[in-house]
Amino acid sequence: MIFLVAAGVFIISFSLVLAEFVIQKTKITAVSGGNYNEGIVGQPSFINPVLASGDVDRDLIKLIFSDLGQLAESYKIENNEKIWRYRLKEGVKWQDGEKITSDDIIFTIENVQNQDVYSPILQNWQGVEVERISEREIEFKLPTAYVFFKNALEDLRPIPKHIFAKIPAANLKLSDYNLNPVGSGPYKILSFKKQSDGFIDSYVLERNDNYSGDNPYLKKIKIIFYASEDEIISAFNNGEIDGFGLANSRNVEKIISPHQIFSFKTLKYYAVFFNHYSHPAFKEKDVRMALDLAINKEELVKNIFSGYAIIVSGPLTPKNGDSYPSSIDEANKILDDSGWLLNEEGIRQKTIGKEVVKMEFSLIVPQIQILVDTAELIKQEWGKTGVKANVSILSLSEINNEIIKTRDYQMIIFGNILGKSPDLYSFWHSSEKFYPGLNLSLYENKTADKLIESIRENFNDDKRSVDLGKLQSLIASDYPAVFLYSPDYIYVGKKKFYRFDSLTPEEKFISFSSDRFNNIEKWYVETTRAFK
Repeated sequence: MIFLVAAGVFIISFSLVLAEFVIQKTKITAVSGGNYNEGIVGQPSFINPVLASGDVDRDLIKLIFSDLGQLAESYKIENNEKIWRYRLKEGVKWQDGEKITSDDIIFTIENVQNQDVYSPILQNWQGVEVERISEREIEFKLPTAYVFFKNALEDLRPIPKHIFAKIPAANLKLSDYNLNPVGSGPYKILSFKKQSDGFIDSYVLERNDNYSGDNPYLKKIKIIFYASEDEIISAFNNGEIDGFGLANSRNVEKIISPHQIFSFKTLKYYAVFFNHYSHPAFKEKDVRMALDLAINKEELVKNIFSGYAIIVSGPLTPKNGDSYPSSIDEANKILDDSGWLLNEEGIRQKTIGKEVVKMEFSLIVPQIQILVDTAELIKQEWGKTGVKANVSILSLSEINNEIIKTRDYQMIIFGNILGKSPDLYSFWHSSEKFYPGLNLSLYENKTADKLIESIRENFNDDKRSVDLGKLQSLIASDYPAVFLYSPDYIYVGKKKFYRFDSLTPEEKFISFSSDRFNNIEKWYVETTRAFK
């Protein structure tokens, strides 16, 4: 008995010492294998980098297509930054085994520039000439130096010429390859499931053996599509998916399955843009300032986003949020001093020339819940100052295809996505006041125009940073819009998976939701212990 007890104590002690030794001398290491089920709200339309415009398309493109930055081994800049020459890696291939050459890059850009294609990224490539130097080298010629052109180049995701070359440009959207593409990215399509009514249920992606980058750990990724956020939350709670992006942060409380929440800062902001041609009040800077002061932006961030957003007070998104005071009393004083006085209805009015003008505006808002909620809160805040806002909720497609094209609005709540480069040209340069420009406030300021142009051509980082600060202050002080907030991108995932463990602080800022896949090669499920 004594011997058995002693032996038992020895075995237990030895096991504990051995376990401690293993823990101290080894570390958890990712290994290849495992599958991942991702849920997405919405439907793909064009899994084609030349045609894609929506988040769902961009999500799939990120997994299936490589960008030029991944395909190239080197680049150089010549002729006062007007010529950019890229050299492709040796042996890069499409997922069907065909070689990727400079002809594919040229073919892609020619399609983007073709007016019959209606590519959403046309504006990035206007005026750019592209020339074949060799099978692996391409030269890009710019009319003027453009410091942010590298971002446009390295975000370009080529499409295969041998697949699309015989299709007339006007028919590019009709190709079956837009839903079953051949790309060059880390994953390729194994299968997809489509209902008889056209609704796509899911895609199954597998590792691409011809990928030119690091092999991803995950063997397969299944993308499952849902019609609403409530559906996708239910699927996560039932264990059908392993992760998904959450658009409405207030829905976090509906998630009952064990989970982790990953929050990314975004290079995107929302604002109320004034069309100053549409109402006499908008021509007065004091009025625009008062409308800005009347909105409690901290309450917007708290009530609508549960804190998952930061306040912005200008066209450049800050890293930690702006501190911006609001004051109904100050707003009322400014309007009183400007001659906008309350009438019997409780609405401010002013006699301009021979006409009595009321402060009653139409506020257009996309049919997106967080923006509708924002509009209602703004309406209440402005109501306290005697300003009446009539909220008009329209579909996003109607706003994009009709309202913005014609600038047929008095005020509109909309978002601007900056991307990797702080290029404000399309959003705030006076030449972009009308479609296809995105200057939604129809803003005009000669000093701002000169700064925007100078920033685009300035390769001196310090000087460019100073000018960006001046531009931010100048536009903000003109009050062409009420800058509101920059919402976080929220990703919900099961705890046993590893997704964003090794991100740098810079990588935690993203432009599009698809940027969550920037490190997809490092996502893993299977682990082992290896000696340090």
